[in-house]
Amino acid sequence: MVLNELIQRSPIRVFEQTIHGGLKAGEIGIIASPNGVGKTSVLVQLALDKLLQGKKVIHVSFTQHKQYVPLWYEDIFAELISKKNLENADEIKNELVKNRVLMNFNQDGLTKDQIIRSLRALVLEGGFKADSIIIDGFDFSRTNKQNIEAVKNFAVELGISVWYSCSIDDENHQYDKENIPEVLNGFIGHVDIVLVLQPKHDHVEFSILKDRDSAISKPTAMKLDTKTLLILEA
Repeated sequence: MVLNELIQRSPIRVFEQTIHGGLKAGEIGIIASPNGVGKTSVLVQLALDKLLQGKKVIHVSFTQHKQYVPLWYEDIFAELISKKNLENADEIKNELVKNRVLMNFNQDGLTKDQIIRSLRALVLEGGFKADSIIIDGFDFSRTNKQNIEAVKNFAVELGISVWYSCSIDDENHQYDKENIPEVLNGFIGHVDIVLVLQPKHDHVEFSILKDRDSAISKPTAMKLDTKTLLILEA
């Protein structure tokens, strides 16, 4: 399979249709789930889709296990090419690495201004014109409306889409009356898309909780394979 065919046939095209064209420049999206369900895998696949299209991605990790982030990219890319028999895979992989920057921050040690300043320096002074920022491992229970508003303003200013992961305590059913995780309530007005991953018997289900100005709760035509952690059409 050639690269263009892989891009066009990607289930992420269906994912984008589900949320009216995908996450756009200046928008914030959140993938929420209990721990260990597949948030990081989904974020990496969204990043890889951008990279395969020749776009630049910044992956920001707030986890203590930063060494695992490049392994996620390695493993998921390997799964993709093994299933699709992609031509020139080694050459394409080298280009992906050139267009990706991995950053690691400690939520204890830095303020939002320091983090945004670092990202701004990379994009503007460093000339790394990213199309998307992936933020994984961020603890929403330790932030506030002003912090998320600052990220939103930054995304709008530089024309970048921002995807976050968000861990939720599913056992205690911490959701509001519109089924939005309570940990997001203080700043949900600055978030455009909220998706939740729910483990089922043999797959992980994608459900939309918020799509721009609409609060909804419905499954999508997407699922996550529990063995490969790849996004599939349901």
